[in-house]
Amino acid sequence: MLMRILLIVLVILVLVLLALSFHIVPQNYEGLVETLGKYSRTVKAGFVMIFPGVQRIRKVSLALQPLEISKYRIITKDNAEITTSLTLNYLVTDSYKYFYNNTDSVESMVQLIRGHLRDIIGRMELNEALGSTSQINAQLAEAIGDLTDIYGIRVVRVNVDELLPSPEIQKAMDKQLTADREKTAAIARAEGEARNIELTTKAKNDALVATAKANAEAIKTQADADAYRIKKLQESLDSAGEGYFRNQSLDSFNQLAQGPNNLIVVDKDEISNLGKIPAAKKIWDQSKKED
Repeated sequence: MLMRILLIVLVILVLVLLALSFHIVPQNYEGLVETLGKYSRTVKAGFVMIFPGVQRIRKVSLALQPLEISKYRIITKDNAEITTSLTLNYLVTDSYKYFYNNTDSVESMVQLIRGHLRDIIGRMELNEALGSTSQINAQLAEAIGDLTDIYGIRVVRVNVDELLPSPEIQKAMDKQLTADREKTAAIARAEGEARNIELTTKAKNDALVATAKANAEAIKTQADADAYRIKKLQESLDSAGEGYFRNQSLDSFNQLAQGPNNLIVVDKDEISNLGKIPAAKKIWDQSKKED
């Protein structure tokens, strides 16, 4: 009876030991087998058999993992303080290095990235850094390169999410931005007023030129009309006979005799020319009526 009990206990112990001996390493994991606390081998995903109590297995994920690096402060080349935060994706490329070469490989990787980012931004002035996020990302990715390989880690992507100046600098930048906008608006208003004055002056000048041209045309037209009348007058006088001018001269003397001033001294050769005066007047008045 006692032997049977011992046999049953022995079978149970064997079954328990067998159960403890078999482990499953999930997909995209590796297992690090330790014997008496010392690394012995690396196993892939699947069933793994170890000696319980003597060996243990540590499972390391090989999948891509995201990581957010909390905000921290950096001083730029022109002594401005900015706050930055990063996100990255990494994966374990060597489970042995990842687990045994460092007590915390992820934290070591984060410190390495922070150090390189401080160095990159520290060589830039504030305005340059704020406008060069993509350039900073490229420089940071190139700087870390394969350096994280010593931790058994490869950084697939690293991205600077934000670069924020200190509150004091932000206030100063807001004031500067407001001043720049007001300056731009003032320049735009001044240019608009100058353009308006220019257009108004041009319109006035064009009006003056047009008026001057119109006056000149009117004067020219009047001069042409007067010249035409004088020409016609001369032609009429030239075509009139001497008898006509004598009659006009007699009429002129009669009118002078009837007026208050009836004394006139004229050369005898020019007496006949007096008749041309009323004749010319009649012809002139007639030409103006025709116009």
